[in-house]
Amino acid sequence: MTKEKVVIGLDTSNYTTSLGVVNLQGQLIQDERILLPVKKGNLGLRQSEALFHHIKGLPLLAQRTSGYEIVAISSAIKPRPIEDSYMPVFLAAESFGKTMSNLWDVAFYGFSHQEGHIKAGLWSTGVKPSKPFLALHLSGGTTEALKVIPKDIGYEIEIIGGTTDISAGQFIDRIGVKLNLPFPAGPHLEKILENQDLQLLKGNPPISVKGNYISFSGPETHFQREIKEASNPVEIAYGVFQCVARSLYKWIDNLLKSYPSDEILFVGGVASNKIIRSYLQDKLQKRLKLYFGDGQYCSDNGVGIAVLGVESYLDHKKQLK
Repeated sequence: MTKEKVVIGLDTSNYTTSLGVVNLQGQLIQDERILLPVKKGNLGLRQSEALFHHIKGLPLLAQRTSGYEIVAISSAIKPRPIEDSYMPVFLAAESFGKTMSNLWDVAFYGFSHQEGHIKAGLWSTGVKPSKPFLALHLSGGTTEALKVIPKDIGYEIEIIGGTTDISAGQFIDRIGVKLNLPFPAGPHLEKILENQDLQLLKGNPPISVKGNYISFSGPETHFQREIKEASNPVEIAYGVFQCVARSLYKWIDNLLKSYPSDEILFVGGVASNKIIRSYLQDKLQKRLKLYFGDGQYCSDNGVGIAVLGVESYLDHKKQLK
């Protein structure tokens, strides 16, 4: 029986060990992930701790993958697609990927974690842009506005805005952990709001946006004070998401003045939040096209890296003909 040809994609971020399996038609076969363990009350892991967990986790994910003809391995080898971009956690995906590539005598392709996010977002929406577009990368460690130029394989990315202090994800996590919620706190804060009438909740928290840059340290101080004053956790959860949503709306408005565009892609774990999505869609959908990656593929995953690997493999085969 002929085995299905697939490409394996590996990603080892600050939060998740990921393995994606995609066939040569671009269809997802497997999506395996292990969330890195964080002790209650802590705000993440040191790089050395995360790297240790990735080294333990990757063999477990590989164990779940069998019965395919693996034709290539692709890995996230750095945070961004620029020369000096580096973060120790990605050494796990790169080392493991290159080892499998050498042992099985198949091609190896390296990409950036950011390219993986963008590809996963576009793949999950079915959008295939042929012209430059804007993207917002919103995650636990990143809040960046990007001008993205599609290439034959991967993307040319220019950072055109960002945060002056903490990321949107860090802001959400710090408030959630202060409320005694597990890390990462975003999904748990969102769960607090289930079955609540959001129209009855206050939603006018302070924001700080100047030009193409955004800040969350001031809003964090505001909500830390609210927690000390024993404010309602439901009000705080809603206020935090409203703060992020309103900040992003103002930020986008500023960005479009400098970088006109008719479409924006949202990727990263924060982009999966339903309250933030709903607010931005309501405010912006008449002005431009908004592409939100499927919630499952907004957070860290190996799927986008695998899809990029498939494209690289097919391109290489084409050139050999």
